[in-house]
Amino acid sequence: QVQLVESGGGLVQAGGSLRLSCAASGRTFSSYAMAWFRQAPGKERECVAAINWSGGTTYYADSVMGRFTITRGNVKNAVYLQMNALKPEDTAVYSCAARWLIAATSPVEYAYWGQGTQVTVSS
Repeated sequence: QVQLVESGGGLVQAGGSLRLSCAASGRTFSSYAMAWFRQAPGKERECVAAINWSGGTTYYADSVMGRFTITRGNVKNAVYLQMNALKPEDTAVYSCAARWLIAATSPVEYAYWGQGTQVTVSS
């Protein structure tokens, strides 16, 4: 069992930055791949970034490539999403998710989810 709690969301102007954090419980966190998903009103949930258990492999959606960075801290049992050069279209509820070992981009592949944190980017 893994429990996930996100933090760091908020309101920011376009061009600004936010850092999301996802704190995980469980002794085997280092064996889980982690991902950040987002869902805007009326849109499907999409994977914006993912990282495998070792941190050696990452994935980014084209829409955030070069602006967002996913990292993990296995000592602190946390995963982070640094978001720079934010755009109004980045506005969404951001959720972290966990699955065993290898990252995936489909939400159905993830067994554990946090409650989500709202990110709003004003123009």
